[in-house]
Amino acid sequence: MKIKYPEIGVCGLSCKLCPNYHTEGESRCGGCKSEGRMKVGCSFITCAVKKKGVEFCWQCKEHENCEKWSIRRKWGQSHDSFVCYQRLEENIASVKRSGLAAFVRDQKAREQLLTATLTEFNEGRSKSYYCVAATVMDLQEMVQAITQARNETAGMDMKGKSRALHLIIDAVAEKKRYKLKLRK
Repeated sequence: MKIKYPEIGVCGLSCKLCPNYHTEGESRCGGCKSEGRMKVGCSFITCAVKKKGVEFCWQCKEHENCEKWSIRRKWGQSHDSFVCYQRLEENIASVKRSGLAAFVRDQKAREQLLTATLTEFNEGRSKSYYCVAATVMDLQEMVQAITQARNETAGMDMKGKSRALHLIIDAVAEKKRYKLKLRK
């Protein structure tokens, strides 16, 4: 089977917004369906890709009644692992409503904002925080936060820039009740 979207998890998460995707060196993950991850696999890869020959759980004929996928989706409503699951249901709904191409465009835009954030504002300790923010926040909110931080931080060192962007993002998160920490 040819994998078309290695950076989108079988379950519907965007690998491009995961801290492990934005790591340098051998520990970098190329996505849930990248060659290295396919070898290791997970129960969803084993079931969907290897056994049923579909790239995503929602493409399976049995997805509406799949207990394993139902349990993961329910768990993802209140928990995260090393990656943020907060938008999993919205991701799946978006694909069903607008199609995979539109979802991929949205995720690429989020990744571009995340990459800019990591390049311009990461003091070395905020990667997971910025990954969660890029996942949870609306695109326009993220654009506005980055623009505001750029305007307010000219001449600051990286630590000051990071602190300023945190304050801006935290204010949006408080107003919108976003959770910007991984939920364990």
